[in-house]
Amino acid sequence: MRVGILYSRIRRDEKLLLSELRERDHEIEKIDVRKLRLSISEPPEQFGNVDILVDRCMATSRSLYATQFAEAYGIPVVNSAETAEICANKVKNSLALERAGVPTPATEVAFTKEAALDIVEDFGYPCVLKPVIGSWGRLMAKIDSRSAAEAIFEHKETLGHYEHKIFYIQEFVEKPDRDIRVLALDGEPVAAMVRSSDHWLTNAAKGAETDTFGLDDEARDLVARASEAVGGGLLGVDLMEREGSRSDPESSGQAARETESSSYTVHEVNHNVEYKALDDATDVDVPARVVDWLEGKVAEVEP
Repeated sequence: MRVGILYSRIRRDEKLLLSELRERDHEIEKIDVRKLRLSISEPPEQFGNVDILVDRCMATSRSLYATQFAEAYGIPVVNSAETAEICANKVKNSLALERAGVPTPATEVAFTKEAALDIVEDFGYPCVLKPVIGSWGRLMAKIDSRSAAEAIFEHKETLGHYEHKIFYIQEFVEKPDRDIRVLALDGEPVAAMVRSSDHWLTNAAKGAETDTFGLDDEARDLVARASEAVGGGLLGVDLMEREGSRSDPESSGQAARETESSSYTVHEVNHNVEYKALDDATDVDVPARVVDWLEGKVAEVEP
C-alpha cells in the first residue's frame, strides 16, 4: 500500500512507524504540512495516489484542517476529522464521554472568573483547571485554595486568546500515584502502561516512570466504549484508578492485575497518540500492530 504521513517533525514515534512500513515494502509519501498548500477544489500533488493518510501533525490546528481537507478530497485518513475535533477539545471530549455513559471526572465550564470561583467552591479543594486545548500536561493547575483560585483565574483572564476565557474545571480524582495509558485500535487495546510519579501530573512527557500494565475486563470495556464515543481510530485512552483500587501488591509488571473491586475513570482520549514510551515499556511491537491495522483499513476500502 501507499501511505502518506502528514508531519511537521519526524519524532521517534514517526521513525518507528516509518521503519515498520519500509520493512514491509510499503510505499511512503512523507508530507511536511509546513510546506503544504490545500485547495478547496483539488488535492495537492503530495497526496498523489496514496491509499491512506496518517495524521502525525504535532500542532492541533494543522491536524484539524489537514484531516478536513483530506476527507473533502475523498482520501481515507487516520484519524478522521471528526475524531480529531472531538479529542483535541477537552470540552467536546468530556461531553462525548458523558453522553456515552463512560465514567469521567465531574467537569464544569464557566466563562468568567466569578462563575469559575463558584464552581471550585462547590467542588471543594483541591480541584483541577485545564486548558480547553492542550497536551503534555501543559497549563494545568491543581487549585488548593480560594486565594490560589483567584490568582490563577485573574491571570488566565488577562491572556490574549479567547480559549483562555473558557474555564474548564474538573474534580480532583484521588488516585494512586499513577495513571494508565492504553493504545487502542478502533477500541481494541493493543498495549497498556502505567505512568507513575510523585507529582500529581503523571504524564510521560513530564518525566513519569513507565511500566507495562495488564488490563482487566472492566478497563477493556471502558477503552472500547471511550473509543467509540469519539469515533474510533488510532487512539490513546487515559484512565485513572480511584483511590483504594490499586493493583494486587503481589503482582507487578506484565503480571499486574487489578482487583475485582477496581474502579476507573476515563479522563481523556487522545487522537494523535505518542507511543514510543509504550513501545519501550511493553513487550508489544506497537508499530507492527499499527501497520497491521492500517493494512486492514486499506483492504476495507479497496474495490
